[in-house]
Amino acid sequence: MVGSQPRIITVANQKGGVGKTTTAINLATALAAIGERVLIVDLDPQGNASTGLGIDRVEREISSYDLLIGEATIAQSAVKTAVPGLSVVPSTLDLLGVEMEISAAPDRAVRLRSAIESSDGGATFFDYILIDCPPSLNLLTLNSMAAADSVLVPLQCEFFALEGLSQLLHTVDQVRANLNPRLTIQGIVMTMFDGRNNLANQVVQDVRTHMGDKVYDTVIPRNVRVSEAPSYGKPAILYDLKCSGSQAYLQLASEVIRRERVLRAA
Repeated sequence: MVGSQPRIITVANQKGGVGKTTTAINLATALAAIGERVLIVDLDPQGNASTGLGIDRVEREISSYDLLIGEATIAQSAVKTAVPGLSVVPSTLDLLGVEMEISAAPDRAVRLRSAIESSDGGATFFDYILIDCPPSLNLLTLNSMAAADSVLVPLQCEFFALEGLSQLLHTVDQVRANLNPRLTIQGIVMTMFDGRNNLANQVVQDVRTHMGDKVYDTVIPRNVRVSEAPSYGKPAILYDLKCSGSQAYLQLASEVIRRERVLRAA
């Protein structure tokens, strides 16, 4: 696929603490492990995806902020990680002020799309671009959805899961109607699942009842090794390949690729 436009998946949920960044990092690593060339664009000012991939803050000379204000290309801002085939456009705290800087610009919601689609920008080097969004429905998240082919939604196995999901799906519908008619839901992945918890099992059942085949078969378990990995600057798949969380993310990558094949053929 290198040489053509990459498939762009935004990983989004307006709620924090649902495993969004963990999913972006480990899904990207799993895709790279099977030979895909993958880029993560870190659009969260907290920069957790960048940190979790071992990119120190002093190394982030060019960031996603520079992409959005038009002062850098994908090629200039992408940094190689320790994972072969996986690069990241890192985030810095400059992103906190970017909304005020570009809010008056008529193209404020499509800045990221323009950077990716730029003929000399370097995006065509990659097969997949995953965008890690902030935990809110703001201009950064709108930029990610305006640029994406599809949205992957991590959903924690908790009581209010469906309530938060309905708000996100409404935003996706609005973006599709006004900014990006090709945007689809790639899938919903249930995260932090504890099979010993009756509530978690009930939440998974309820989400599958409401969303049908939009929900991935793979469920990501609550796993200590996955939680530990970011503090070592590594994806869980590198930190402990054999743990249940890593194995689940490898299964999720297989599901994503199968769905992408169907979407491309449609």
